Amino acid sequence: MKKSIYSLTKEELGDEIKPSFRAKQIFGWLYDKNVESFEEMKNIPKALKIQLVEKYDLSPLQIAKVETSRDGSSKYLFRLFDGLTVEAVLLPMKKAEYHEDGTLLHHPKYTICISSQVGCKIGCAFCLTAKEGFKRDLTADEIIQQVLIIKKENSIPTNRKTNLVYMGMGEPLDNINNVVNAIKIFADPDGLAISPRRQTISTSGLSNQIKKLGEMNLGVLLAISLHAVDDNLREKLMPINKAYNIKSIIDAVKNFPIDQRKRIMFEYLVMGNLNDDLKSAKKLVSLLHGIKAKVNLIYFNPYLNSPFQRPKPENMQKFQRYLQNHGLICTIRESKGLDISAACGQLREKTN
Repeated sequence: MKKSIYSLTKEELGDEIKPSFRAKQIFGWLYDKNVESFEEMKNIPKALKIQLVEKYDLSPLQIAKVETSRDGSSKYLFRLFDGLTVEAVLLPMKKAEYHEDGTLLHHPKYTICISSQVGCKIGCAFCLTAKEGFKRDLTADEIIQQVLIIKKENSIPTNRKTNLVYMGMGEPLDNINNVVNAIKIFADPDGLAISPRRQTISTSGLSNQIKKLGEMNLGVLLAISLHAVDDNLREKLMPINKAYNIKSIIDAVKNFPIDQRKRIMFEYLVMGNLNDDLKSAKKLVSLLHGIKAKVNLIYFNPYLNSPFQRPKPENMQKFQRYLQNHGLICTIRESKGLDISAACGQLREKTN
């Protein structure tokens, strides 16, 4: 079986083909021009094109289904080469703005939420993704193609800055090698040129992998799915806490390198009558003391037969005000794509 050319960094491709400068040209065709065949690569010699065809696969993922939300978000169901499926979501963050004469003032801004695994091993009680279990890791090319295809389908130019969040299906740090390869390929200036500062890794808190990622010093942003302020509740919500408790996560985060202009994000999924009280807010302030942090409060997104409740808006606002009054930057994150099950915790593998 031929390997996907999308799985290679420019340096790796340069090691495999000669002369190595052709790798830069090929990257331009793959990621800037977004070609679908080697034959379309105009400045590549015929002999090299034949070698590329023999050695590498250029087949794109298949779009099995697209759903569009009332808020403009789009959820893509991709079918992989082995028939399994994953979901990714395009989130419009800001509409284009125009001058009075009709000329463009600001381009639209987008975030793409991508998956890193089929299913998930973590087994969070509030998340739909893991209900059918873990199937396998995604390869680097399967991660990359989610973004390539979504940008192409929506006519988003390569040079248009897009934010990437590894917040789709799966635990990114449980698939760290393929995720890191994808980060590097996305960031390559001859590729999509998506700076690591525009790429956010969301993790349930694999402390050893947080440390490993930090030692690589890639420049990516980090988001911690915390969701509770004591180990007893967190273990009920997230069984992974038995292996990686809150203290181990906080210790790993304190040593994680971040840009001076950035912060470590802490995702706190708020569930009614469970973790939405001011006592929890007080513990959260204490827990994050000394960390350059930003807290995202997220409404729990309901799904069929879920035992958890969506919190009352007034309780969310009280929680936010308490954190802000005690020195923490805190936002209430509005869930996009709720009506098409594209919001946090709602993505899952589908068979149709």
